[in-house]
Amino acid sequence: MTMDFDRDIISFASQPFWLTWVADGQVRRHVPDYFARKLDGRGLVVDVRPDDRVDPAAAEAFAATARACAEVGWEFRRTGGPAPVLRSNLRWLAGYRHPRCYREEIAQALLETFAAPTGLLHGAQMVGDQLMTLPMLYHLLWTGRLTADLKAATLSPATTVHTREGR
Repeated sequence: MTMDFDRDIISFASQPFWLTWVADGQVRRHVPDYFARKLDGRGLVVDVRPDDRVDPAAAEAFAATARACAEVGWEFRRTGGPAPVLRSNLRWLAGYRHPRCYREEIAQALLETFAAPTGLLHGAQMVGDQLMTLPMLYHLLWTGRLTADLKAATLSPATTVHTREGR
């Protein structure tokens, strides 16, 4: 979900390949969690494992993966996953990613309203009935045409929303 939301990632695949290497005379294998292609064309390999679950064998696998990625010019990243607040916000917004949520006239009115930082619910109500405007507002947040601090707190009526230019 985080990769789907990231504007710098244009495609990704889960468990994309096996990496095999020899360590201490033994053949080791590892399947990274994700491969992503970035907007600039570079590759990104991601392993997801919380810090408290990285034992010596996993650390060795991640180090081998990082070395292999460096050899072919890809970036490697190990993450414990998104922080709980960001994960919650992305999970909510992902429900509005589909183009069926898009209404041009409402989108334009919301973009005009949020050109200056405005509270989420207040701005939605300024445009019209919140049953019609909130799905569009969430879609615009998902697509990046509107922005808010999704890491600080879960989305609420008071969350400050603005266009990228209105920061």
